[in-house]
Amino acid sequence: YTQSGPLFHSKTRALHKALTKALPTHSIHLSYPTGPIHLNPSDIPGYDGPSATEAEGDAEPAYGWWRRKDVPHPSKHGESAIVYTGLQEGFARIANTVTQEGPFDGVIGFSQGACAAAMVASLLEPGRRDTFASSPPEKDELALEPFPASFISLDQPPLKFALIYSGFIAPGSRHVNFYTPRVKTPTLHFLGALDGVVEEGRSQGLIDVCEGPKVVTHPGGHFLPSQRPWLDAAVGFIRECLEQVTTGDGREQDGGTKGKEENVEDMDLPF
Repeated sequence: YTQSGPLFHSKTRALHKALTKALPTHSIHLSYPTGPIHLNPSDIPGYDGPSATEAEGDAEPAYGWWRRKDVPHPSKHGESAIVYTGLQEGFARIANTVTQEGPFDGVIGFSQGACAAAMVASLLEPGRRDTFASSPPEKDELALEPFPASFISLDQPPLKFALIYSGFIAPGSRHVNFYTPRVKTPTLHFLGALDGVVEEGRSQGLIDVCEGPKVVTHPGGHFLPSQRPWLDAAVGFIRECLEQVTTGDGREQDGGTKGKEENVEDMDLPF
């Protein structure tokens, strides 16, 4: 949110370099789509400045995968509910990237992009469309989010991994089908111990709906860590996922232990 594909590319140069070095037998290609929602400076949390029109010429282009909208809750007087407006447009942009540049082995996201990455991983899993289809149709603004039309005929197999930096769960019952049943795609979640943007409870909510998640906590805030220990953790996880073997039931497995939270000091790093 408030960033772009080129900006995320600049922030992941170290990760790209580390992956290329650690996986010499793989051809490493990273794609960087930009969210379709063009944001005004006033859309940015904490913005305190001139009007959007006055600031537009000086501001760096900022984009999002959706906008958050608070609406009155239909059954709880005085309370609000959250709607992600433009979410289907965001999925369409991702689907177009898959069509043009895929298929892909995995997905990497930061903050709002990490929330989107987890939902994309979920949408590509076998049976997820049936989960959406089995939900009763509703007409109000808080109805269950529909399965994206852009994903129905998408030529992309289930992802082998999702790398989640400062991610969070999409809140409310509207998004429940993304997480029920739990996300089975292997996930590695990076949390900042001093993250003042995404509260720990929101990140933990996403962790809790993933099957066998791995979690690493770094000592910083709301950013993508690029120091060697955190790069090693990410590279080791991706390499492990790419080297998994397929079992007879079509699922992939390895001999690792999943589902525990780890500090980098406790991890068996690949270098």
